Amino acid sequence: MEKKVNYKNLLQTNNQNLAKLNNIVLKAIDEEQLLSEKLKNEKFEKPKSYGEKLSDQVAAFGGSWRFIILFSVFLVLWMMLNVFLLHDKGYDPYPFILLNLILSSIAAIQAPVIMMSQNRKEERDRRRSEDDYMVNLKSEIELRNLHEKIDLLIAEQMKNLFEIQKTQIEKIDAFDKRLKDHLKKSGT
Repeated sequence: MEKKVNYKNLLQTNNQNLAKLNNIVLKAIDEEQLLSEKLKNEKFEKPKSYGEKLSDQVAAFGGSWRFIILFSVFLVLWMMLNVFLLHDKGYDPYPFILLNLILSSIAAIQAPVIMMSQNRKEERDRRRSEDDYMVNLKSEIELRNLHEKIDLLIAEQMKNLFEIQKTQIEKIDAFDKRLKDHLKKSGT
């Protein structure tokens, strides 16, 4: 007697397969939301204080060609004024002691201000680095989830193929048996 294919069982297996895939996708979506929320919340950091803004501007100006050119022009004018126009009898004669004091004071003030700005930039870079790590970690998790999905699909396909193959073999055996019975009855 020919065995009938159990379509309800096959549909139930497919529904279970879809449920497993759905759970994997939901898990991945939840993880993505957590990551995106974390990254989004960190982007809106506290506003800078006036001192922080000022130190950033001083660092940006102090490290520019504009500053170098303007300061070089200022130094040349200072020296020319004191040596040539005032004939070394000006307010800062040749060893330029006052100019050295001004330069030392500017360097003493400018260095810590630039360091404060660089420390904040370093902190932003560290946070950006952590964000990149989180994104890379999320990508790795997504790849693993994709592998799980593909493995699950392959396993379910193989299971379905084996069921189909089993059904086909049963039908071939039943056909072969009927053919043999028919041949026996016909006497051939």
